Amino acid sequence: MVFFAYGIIKHMDESQIQQKRRDNEEQATERRGRLLNIPYLDTRDFENEIPLTMGVLEIPYMHQNFIVPLQKGDNNKPFQFMITSQTPRSLIEQLTKKYLDTGIHVDFFLISQSAYQVFMLRYDPPKEIHYDDIKIADEGDSETIASVSKTLGQVSTEKVFDFLLDQADKLGASDIHIENLRNEIRIRMRVDGLLHPVANIDKDRYRIFMGELSSRANVSTASNQPQSGHMQKDIYRDGSSHLLNIRVETIPTLYGQDAVLRLFNFDESLLNLDLLGLSDTELEEINEVISHPRGLVLMVGPTGSGKSTTLYSMLNALNTTDKKIITLEDPIEYGITGISQIPISTNAGGSFAEGLRSVLRLDPDVVMVGEIRDADTAKTAIQASITGHLVLSSFHANSSSAAFSRMIDLIGTNPIFSSSIRLVVAQRLVRKLTADKISRPATSAEQSYIKSVLQNLPTQMLTGIDFNHLTLYDPHKTPEHPFGFSGRTVIMEQLIVSDDIQSFIRGDVKDIDTKTIETTAQKSGMLTLEQKGLLSALRGDTTLAEIARVI
Repeated sequence: MVFFAYGIIKHMDESQIQQKRRDNEEQATERRGRLLNIPYLDTRDFENEIPLTMGVLEIPYMHQNFIVPLQKGDNNKPFQFMITSQTPRSLIEQLTKKYLDTGIHVDFFLISQSAYQVFMLRYDPPKEIHYDDIKIADEGDSETIASVSKTLGQVSTEKVFDFLLDQADKLGASDIHIENLRNEIRIRMRVDGLLHPVANIDKDRYRIFMGELSSRANVSTASNQPQSGHMQKDIYRDGSSHLLNIRVETIPTLYGQDAVLRLFNFDESLLNLDLLGLSDTELEEINEVISHPRGLVLMVGPTGSGKSTTLYSMLNALNTTDKKIITLEDPIEYGITGISQIPISTNAGGSFAEGLRSVLRLDPDVVMVGEIRDADTAKTAIQASITGHLVLSSFHANSSSAAFSRMIDLIGTNPIFSSSIRLVVAQRLVRKLTADKISRPATSAEQSYIKSVLQNLPTQMLTGIDFNHLTLYDPHKTPEHPFGFSGRTVIMEQLIVSDDIQSFIRGDVKDIDTKTIETTAQKSGMLTLEQKGLLSALRGDTTLAEIARVI
């Protein structure tokens, strides 16, 4: 199963993950209750046993307003309702007046979103769809594609859109691609970072799908311009539910309008640095840097490398009642309780630099800029980071050392930048081998390559590694895991800005390049992405081929 952006959980089984997630959510809800002056109610001990209060509110009304009746009132006892942070405040006032006019008191209790979903599953159990599950196909696997295509052709018209979304979520897909070919429509899903063919559908079924997409995501099927839209869907599975956020992008092509649906299985409780699979050293370094009240932290890496997830996890670690946190994003991928998130539409002429200058007047403690794309944004972020603000941002570069070279190309050598930048993190996501992976001895060429990259590491990091007898691992393909991988794990390179690195940025050292910066950082203890990747392969987390694919 893929959790959130990565699918990486360290030293925790499923039940522990669920418990931690719920604990975090209940704590956040309790804090929210204190701020709103609404009594908080922890329902975990009775949410599956308490008798349902029927006949007070209609089911659609409960869905629409995020409210659940707890007790039916009369002259001797009050009406009691459970609400969430999404319940309209106007509704509380309306219900209070409605029942007080009859002489009956009304009590409201704040519950978590998870608790609300449990109650609603009891009030309104989901109707199951009995169709074969979708399977993703390997290269050249026409039989699987034909089978899935047949299944999609059998799904009833009104259910085909929801069925595809449900199945994509079940597979842990991050994207659904709807592509117009000459004679048919191809559907592909991105699972664990790789695109896989799923099915081919005819034009009629495509029009049904796009019509549903148009109405839900507010995009036009007749437009000859690229469009962006957004929608949400509740996914019900195994007695529980979660909210799926879907970002929609459409573009006209030679044969018709293509669409990409980006799926975000949002779970705020999993935005936690402890759950990202970081080593103790990596975690300690990040926490030490972000604990300072000012400075600039950059996340670098290609699209789809998990930068946003790591940034959001940093923000969540900083998200306390004594800090004002503001983000500027294009678009906002996940809504986080307690953080002011501002959308910046760069396509419509918006600017990160202009937005940043505006939010600095709002007295923030922490600011996240979705991406530094130009010199104006870079200079504004740097200025903010030395005037009492912690600034987090992403930046497109292949490695942490390359980020400095690119930034210098963008703004020139800059003593202010040298004093502001504290940490650059470069990361990649690699597919994670299943537990029944296949071990094998490394070839002589593989041994030579691994030795050349790792031999200069500190001795304590090479404990148990015999460069003459190395073991590597290959995927074990099964019906449950047809590619031998399940989820992804992060490989992270952290460059702590030392005095030596600052001298490069200030311009004290002439004729610098990426390799020079990298070598200097390694002398201070930094492990490169390549070194981290090879150590991960030797541990059996992933394969050598997978490391070569992403680095």
